[in-house]
Amino acid sequence: MMPEIAVQSKPENICVIRLSAIGDTCHALAVIRRMQDNWPAARITWIIGRTEAALMSDIADIEFIIFDKSSGRHAYKDVRARLHGRHFEVALCMHASLRANLLCRSVPADMRLGFDKARARELQWLFTDRRITAAEKEHAMDAMMSFATALGAQERDLRWDIPIPGAARQFAAQFASGKQPLVVISPCSSQRQRNYRNWSVENYAQTIDHLRKVHGCSIVLTGGPSGVEQEYGRRLSEAADNGLENRVNKTSLKELAALIDAADLVICPDSGPAHIATAVGTPVIGLYATSNPARTGPYVSRDLTVDRYPDAALKFLGKAPVELRWGQRVRHKSAMDLITFDDVRSKIDHFFAK
Repeated sequence: MMPEIAVQSKPENICVIRLSAIGDTCHALAVIRRMQDNWPAARITWIIGRTEAALMSDIADIEFIIFDKSSGRHAYKDVRARLHGRHFEVALCMHASLRANLLCRSVPADMRLGFDKARARELQWLFTDRRITAAEKEHAMDAMMSFATALGAQERDLRWDIPIPGAARQFAAQFASGKQPLVVISPCSSQRQRNYRNWSVENYAQTIDHLRKVHGCSIVLTGGPSGVEQEYGRRLSEAADNGLENRVNKTSLKELAALIDAADLVICPDSGPAHIATAVGTPVIGLYATSNPARTGPYVSRDLTVDRYPDAALKFLGKAPVELRWGQRVRHKSAMDLITFDDVRSKIDHFFAK
């Protein structure tokens, strides 16, 4: 059994496996940038999911291989065909899932580096031959950064540098007049199966009213194609009486990134837009009750995070967070109701006071 020790090398040819989701691929990009800043000559290939590639795959100094899970078994064949005749010094298996683990074994590499055994979900430790150093109670991005540390990469300033095309910036510019603060609200998580991460329409409506009347904000709603997201968009548009722009299911990922980049503030639950905001340097008020923001919250906006996770854990699981498995979610439909309008209003007022 391989020990959980740092590898300490300076690879020149690296394969990264991180398929999804948007937030985690944003974390992975920060890790890749750190490696590039340490080793500018390193060649990096990234195996990534199709949805996430829409945001990332035009980064010029990274080679992307797209894994399209909708293709079933053919997705694996397509990746193997792209990798035929290739060889890597190291494969960074930064995604512990059965799908990603199977891909890891397809990468021709001298070494496959995975998570420590405690965090190697879906038996990932069976598919790798080295592991990052074990750690407890880390933010998801810090855990991923351990892969770069294991290779000997020194700390650098965080950067992402996601390209935003001119057309996407022009799209966003129409909502950012400069005369009013622009707030982007992405009210729903795209995760559908009983995640219970969404705050109520009524609370968002109060928040929008406060942003408009007290702080004179211009507001844009964003979201994806699911029925829940579109229903939120419709109801909030009606409640705001034409006082906001509803772009739910009407923006590409690049347009979303441009819109968030142009915004003064983002408000959302535990979801991808929180991490896109971090990547482009926009402050975000994250709404957390079903998940622990110390693990999955906005990495550099912690002072603005609304954290009702301890209350939810105690009320619905009967335990304090320290008694729970790190990262355990509170899957209860009423958990987000513990976040009050006053909680969010105080964060908004704090932000604009600064």
